[in-house]
Amino acid sequence: MHKNTSKKGFTLVEIMIVVVIIGLLAAMAIPAFKKVREDSRHSAMDNDARQIGAAAQQYMLESGNTSVTLSYAPGTGVVGAPLDDYVKQIGKNYTFDDNTLDDTATFSITHNLGGTRTYTAEGQKQ
Repeated sequence: MHKNTSKKGFTLVEIMIVVVIIGLLAAMAIPAFKKVREDSRHSAMDNDARQIGAAAQQYMLESGNTSVTLSYAPGTGVVGAPLDDYVKQIGKNYTFDDNTLDDTATFSITHNLGGTRTYTAEGQKQ
């Protein structure tokens, strides 16, 4: 008597090839994903610096002062007086090198995930 047996399924070699291919794809995709996230954080920092720089410049223009003290809550991203009339909120968890902004000096912003970047008084990246 001869049984009709089906030999459906994958061999061990076929499964190993698929695992290797998935591993290679992951090895290429993970660094690219990290780069995209880092670029996104830098773009957010640049935009927030432009907002702070523009708010400081507008405040100094209207008030006649040559400097302004930045009040910022890192946990919420809320910007306090006197710049709150010009910008309400920026990204969270920033540290500013100096909370006093003036019309000619540069300022630096540090984010624990995005590093430190330096900007002109107008908020343009250097």
